[in-house]
Amino acid sequence: MTVLSKPNRRTALVATAAAVLVLAAGPTAAQGTWPTKPVRIVVPFAPGGTTDILARAVAPELSKAFGQQFIVDNRAGAGGNVGADIVAKAPNDGYTLLMGTVGTHGINRALYAKLPFDPIKDFVPITLVAAVPNVMEMNADKAKEMGIKNVADFVKYAKSHPGKLNMASSGSGTSIHLAGELFKSMTGSFMTHIPYKGSGPALLDMVGGNADVMFDNLPSSMAQIKAGKLVALAVTSSKRSAALPDIPTVEEAGGPSLKGYEASSWFGLLAPAGTSPEIVNRIQQEVAKSLGTPAIKEKMLAQGAIPSGNTPAEFTRFIAAEHTKWAKVVKDSGAKVD
Repeated sequence: MTVLSKPNRRTALVATAAAVLVLAAGPTAAQGTWPTKPVRIVVPFAPGGTTDILARAVAPELSKAFGQQFIVDNRAGAGGNVGADIVAKAPNDGYTLLMGTVGTHGINRALYAKLPFDPIKDFVPITLVAAVPNVMEMNADKAKEMGIKNVADFVKYAKSHPGKLNMASSGSGTSIHLAGELFKSMTGSFMTHIPYKGSGPALLDMVGGNADVMFDNLPSSMAQIKAGKLVALAVTSSKRSAALPDIPTVEEAGGPSLKGYEASSWFGLLAPAGTSPEIVNRIQQEVAKSLGTPAIKEKMLAQGAIPSGNTPAEFTRFIAAEHTKWAKVVKDSGAKVD
């Protein structure tokens, strides 16, 4: 048995007491030094879509601000529910975040019969990153072949060729899917829905001519529209987009049957419920700061995204309002996913 001298016993007691205090402090002690390792931003869709684009725009800015890597992790499936569920069940230590969407946190609770997570109780909102209009678009060659130049032409063709057109989306329950379902219900037209695991894969089939129409988030489709591979028929917002000022809204182009049509999208950061307010506020402040820089702001606006960076409290109120809004849209459209 080793016998400690009095000075050594005193040192050992101090060290033990200090260790007990650290353990007792738990997450609170860690908050001051967060982050001490890489932070994961889960994107609940495949690479190439708007959710992915915005996450990859924000991640490098957060990496610079905090001195740790913010890594984008694509976990696609079930209209964003797979990725959202991963974050809902992750430790609330600030090292796992979600780039949530209007689908995961506005639509899906009303659309899906059962969710593996609660979009309100299982998350703490950090900040709205950006809002974007969707764009009703077609494969350019197919539009020409079918003689479709505008929304009115499209409705006429869809009604006279039931079952002929298919509609791609980034997944069942996403805003891209629901924008199309709302269009179908308001016009009485029929399109076969083909869900993909994100806008990226869906756009590949759109450009390749394997899908006819899509109501995609504008940023992820902008390059293909400018390249002439896709033709934009209309934007789904209540006002025209500054990024495509010559393209009318669906309401403008669609006539009386589409009066009041509006189906925009949004994207924001969330953390698991119980994450420290200190961590949440620090992330929000850095996101808001980066979105305010001319380079990022101009880049987002050019792609059709409107940057935000609002406070956690503002984002919380916004999500609550979106739940109410989209529950009505889902009910009115008749859309449902088992």
